[in-house]
Amino acid sequence: MKKTLSILLLILASAHFAFGQKYACVNTEYVTANVPDFQQAEKRIAKYIEEWQKELDAKFTELDNLKKAYQQEAYLLPEGLKKRRQDDIKTKEEEVRTLQRQRFGTGGDLDKKREELTRPVQDRIYSAIERIAHEKGYAFVFDKSASSTVIFVNSKYDISDQVLEILGYKPQDNANDADQQSGPSLGKGGGRSKATNSEMNKKY
Repeated sequence: MKKTLSILLLILASAHFAFGQKYACVNTEYVTANVPDFQQAEKRIAKYIEEWQKELDAKFTELDNLKKAYQQEAYLLPEGLKKRRQDDIKTKEEEVRTLQRQRFGTGGDLDKKREELTRPVQDRIYSAIERIAHEKGYAFVFDKSASSTVIFVNSKYDISDQVLEILGYKPQDNANDADQQSGPSLGKGGGRSKATNSEMNKKY
């Protein structure tokens, strides 16, 4: 009982401390949608994704052609040649999987390119948020973008336009709303390849 009470008191004390602090919020989707450098970086990333996807699709086509040719000719092949053709298909499957991981896997080319192109802009945005927080004494700055879990925030606590002003960009005249301003948030996102491993698991 005493242990439970101590925990409750600790929670209440923490809540009292938290509510005694100044806080603000920022919509990172709105901010990034209005920062040209970030949008340009996203366009460059999209081009890399398109290029790599075409490369991967070509490899899948090669694999599919190998499987179709084998299926059509398998009944005519001697066991030794049949085994060799099966090995060729397995080798091609592994080649495609390796390329898929290299381009779109965790820590792969897409993640590296996204880090290279968007990180400098993200750092500038975070620095602007930090500057406002220090100048106005905010203990907390929450993200109210669509990807966050914040349900409602009074607009008077929204510093998104202030962040844009510090970055040298003019805020838009319309309401600062994630539903009206779509754009990627500052969170790390990964591209996804259309091709899946299931395509390589077709029977041959």
